[in-house]
Amino acid sequence: MTGEGAGRPGSRGGRRSGDSGTREAIGDAARAQFAERGYHGATIRAIAAAAQVDPALVHHFYGTKEALFAAAMRLPIVPSEVLTAALAHDKWDAGDGSGAGLGEHMVRTALGLWESAEIGESFIGLLRSAVTSEQAAIMLREFIADSILSTVARAAGLAERCSSAEAEFRSAMVATQMLGLALTRLVLALPPVASASIDDLAAVVGPSIDRYLTGEIQMPSRDS
Repeated sequence: MTGEGAGRPGSRGGRRSGDSGTREAIGDAARAQFAERGYHGATIRAIAAAAQVDPALVHHFYGTKEALFAAAMRLPIVPSEVLTAALAHDKWDAGDGSGAGLGEHMVRTALGLWESAEIGESFIGLLRSAVTSEQAAIMLREFIADSILSTVARAAGLAERCSSAEAEFRSAMVATQMLGLALTRLVLALPPVASASIDDLAAVVGPSIDRYLTGEIQMPSRDS
């Protein structure tokens, strides 16, 4: 949102889009709100109120809630946008044996991002915080579910093939592989994983992700 929303005084304190420090104030408020309330609980309206600006200014400076979270956590990219672009650009095999599957492309894309100079340090910091802080774990979990796993689910067409419960379970199983890979390689530096090449890891882990997305799996019983 731009234009008229960006040019009005804020309804909670009179900041304007051109005021010095407005963008920084929104970022500071967003960090505090995400830390306190988690990704789901932190709303654009609440962040705007904490920064004493009109909610339209939040959209003007950052666009989406995901982009605001990425900026607040000092991630230089919006993960779902990068993943969507990569999966749309790459030719991946939907199961006919013609080439690498979606899982392999996903692992290669994720590792390339996690280990890049632009995002690596910030991402590792988020992982370490999630391991040591329950609130940080909730925040990261909700963000991954909303932004990353939903993108993968759309790419795999889960909504067209599965019930919502099955799609959610399959996506969660993908998360076990991806987050486990991130922790063992980047935080724990488990030697065989840390020393393997991205191509090797993609070739080994990718098929497991493909099975979770498109293969036969045993759904948990209702009693569990």
